[in-house]
Amino acid sequence: MTTTATQDPQDRPARERASSSSGVSGASGTSGAALAALPGVLSSALAWTDAHRTRFALPDDVLEPHTQVNATLKPLGELAQLGSTIRRTTAPGTPEHERAGDLVTYAWEQVHEGALLLELLRAEPFAAYPYEIYAAFAGYGLRHEGFEALARPLTATRAWAHTEQHANRQLGLVNSERRVGVVTHTDAGGVLSRTWLGGLSEPWMFEGPSGYALTHTVFHLTDWGRMPDRVPEKIDGYLRTWLPAWADGCLESGQWDLTGELLAVAASLPGPAPAELLDAVWPVLADVQHPTGCVPETGAPVQDPAPDPYPFIDCYHSTLVTAFAAALSLRSLRSPGQTDGSPPGRERRTA
Repeated sequence: MTTTATQDPQDRPARERASSSSGVSGASGTSGAALAALPGVLSSALAWTDAHRTRFALPDDVLEPHTQVNATLKPLGELAQLGSTIRRTTAPGTPEHERAGDLVTYAWEQVHEGALLLELLRAEPFAAYPYEIYAAFAGYGLRHEGFEALARPLTATRAWAHTEQHANRQLGLVNSERRVGVVTHTDAGGVLSRTWLGGLSEPWMFEGPSGYALTHTVFHLTDWGRMPDRVPEKIDGYLRTWLPAWADGCLESGQWDLTGELLAVAASLPGPAPAELLDAVWPVLADVQHPTGCVPETGAPVQDPAPDPYPFIDCYHSTLVTAFAAALSLRSLRSPGQTDGSPPGRERRTA
């Protein structure tokens, strides 16, 4: 990965702090450093998200052809997906558990309890994104009978089974089908073998796009960290070997959003948590987090004490990812091997 030095809040290069005090790719960090930082990081990131929930609201013209999906439905779908995972991963009765649940409820209200997604599916029966957004809610137990009645014949078509997309995106569609509870259109194992990660690509070929493809491959494979045992042994070993170096490069180049996704991947692995990696990286990301709780996607963290130091579009995703990764990391460190006990869902290739 080609990287450049990035300034941290103390005006020292992030890479310098990572190497000298955290030791991502060198000596181990302080034992227990992640557990010391994580509760505050999670609470603060969720508080910022809750305070900005109206920024996820859908516009009145969301169904119009000119509406930008990436600026409207995508953020809301991410709020539903990551919020539902945080809710499942945190302990009932805790403020984080309740706040995450409230955010998912808010997102469900924004799509009119599924009715708006049904309208989207009617307008774009060839598109996968309404189904994938719906699946985020369905995996949480929120259902719309009319949506599923229309989706059932659509997902049984030849066109659905042969939609041309990148392998990690197809894996996401398989996971969406699992969540809804229908027979998957193809086998997840075959799709996994065609991904950058499934091919155990040369680790020095890691860069931004392959990094995001890798993280989402793990998220789709494990149902967003809920089922770590779905990660094959070879991929588990590969990730445990190379995640420290990749995280080190992301810290050096100020790629905070991708750093958060890599931490979520580390916390989604089966077996013992990679505590050395988590202890090394989480204190660095905690220092990048603004006092309000938001986290920038990239670049030098600002010192501005204003309530909104970054434009919403430049920090909402990285803040959500930080909360998501923090919840998974706490689970991984406190309760190794724990999942939410949900069944994996039916899976076989359709004819």
